[in-house]
Amino acid sequence: MGTLAASAPAWAQSSLSINGLLDAGIYRGFDGVNQLGTIQRSNVAISGSEDLGGGLKAIFRLSTRLELDTGESEGAGFKPFWHDESTVGLLGSWGTLRMGRALTPMWAQDWKFDPWGNFNRIASPAWYQWHYLSPSDPLGNNGTAEYGRLNNGIFYDSPKVAGFTLRLSSSPERQRALGATERPYSAALEYEHQAVAAMAAVERNSFGDRDTFLAGKYSFGSAALMLAHDRSRSADSSNKSRATTLGGTYRLGQTTLKAGYGHQRLNRDTNRFVSVGADYALSKRTTLYASLGHKRDANLPSRTAFGVGMSHNF
Repeated sequence: MGTLAASAPAWAQSSLSINGLLDAGIYRGFDGVNQLGTIQRSNVAISGSEDLGGGLKAIFRLSTRLELDTGESEGAGFKPFWHDESTVGLLGSWGTLRMGRALTPMWAQDWKFDPWGNFNRIASPAWYQWHYLSPSDPLGNNGTAEYGRLNNGIFYDSPKVAGFTLRLSSSPERQRALGATERPYSAALEYEHQAVAAMAAVERNSFGDRDTFLAGKYSFGSAALMLAHDRSRSADSSNKSRATTLGGTYRLGQTTLKAGYGHQRLNRDTNRFVSVGADYALSKRTTLYASLGHKRDANLPSRTAFGVGMSHNF
């Protein structure tokens, strides 16, 4: 009893949580094949913190992504098990500093400017057109490209000041022996105040590919409008992508209607994407949804994908 009493204060200063998103649906993809599987993303995360005193906390997060229809890790065989994030760091009045593998500032915050949160393989224009030529870490998945995350990274998020937040990431490693030529970096400046949100971000990966992203969102009543523009190019500028997306959402009680449009200029070709969808909230954690997307890519026949699914946050 004495031992338990002595350790009680330490318990009070620490926290541990398990959370995530589970998603599955029935859909017909752009390849014309009927499938049961993950339409959005499924992940399970373990995170925690320890109060170190003086307003300082130690934090960590371990998160893995999975395919709910088979139980396999997402990208099993070439992506690491802790694919989503594996970081440890410190949090204080000066901001948050983490080390490990995580989303770069550009990828971690761009979801706010797409009706599907850059999260839906059928309906999200962002999923298909943003950051097209600039994988965040060309070697991040056991030697293959990773779109979104940086290995061996240092990540900093500033506190919010007058509505602005600055987010930075880089790596001390160059990996020249594997063909990398540059030190990667990513920077994003966000602004949020009442009905307005905006973001400007730049990124360069270790091979020298570059990306610039500008976006804004305006909410009014039950509706929200989103506009984003992304420009990415290969290191030698031989390939260029310019994508502009427009999206909107409208809440009707438990139902949220969604619509999106994407226009991409890929070198000299033009690609277009149109989508609609609806979410029905059974509760704060459980949602039923329907999604439909239509692609018109240069030199390819038009294709349509549609599906219905269910997601649960925990």
